[in-house]
Amino acid sequence: MSGTSTYRDRIYIIKDIILMLVQYGELNQTALVSFCGLNLKKHKPILDELETNELIASVEKTLGKRIITVYKPTPTGIEFCKTILEPYENVFPRKKNLDGKNITFNPVPSRTRRLSFD
Repeated sequence: MSGTSTYRDRIYIIKDIILMLVQYGELNQTALVSFCGLNLKKHKPILDELETNELIASVEKTLGKRIITVYKPTPTGIEFCKTILEPYENVFPRKKNLDGKNITFNPVPSRTRRLSFD
């Protein structure tokens, strides 16, 4: 990714997390953070808040000596995304880049690009 970073509002981060979990069914913590283009140290409180509000669920699995946290969407989280977050994004689309194009989240994991421009 280039040296410029784009600010993403908290509500869009929440939507991206839920949509990524819906797309894949379940993801471990590292994959979820990576696919969503987040920083674990900075965005872990958002994951914890989503879990507290029962919008996502986490399960700790043991793999050898390691404990892996796996996240899944909940029916409440999916419903919240459909009834609240999608209409919100329709009314308040994501910010535009310098070229005037909308910046949208690309739910397909990629090592080189996390954002797509329409």
